[in-house]
Amino acid sequence: MAGGWSRDGAVQDQIDASVDDAVRAARERMPRGPSAMCCEECDAPIPEARRQAVPGVRLCVSCQSALDASSARSGFNRRGSKDSQLR
Repeated sequence: MAGGWSRDGAVQDQIDASVDDAVRAARERMPRGPSAMCCEECDAPIPEARRQAVPGVRLCVSCQSALDASSARSGFNRRGSKDSQLR
């Protein structure tokens, strides 16, 4: 589907480029380097299996879960209804 002066497939190319950029940005945010032996938050030992599974890990499972839960809240209205935005 081309629109105006664009060639066929240009829209899909743009979508693919956006997805590639998002994947690249997510990979850059991933921890790198040697994993910590103890959690940086609670000082609990990090199991060897976790250190091997997640290179560069700095938090134990419980601290990472708490961090993920606290950052999961976003300020966006996902319902999309106009009257839900007015409340």
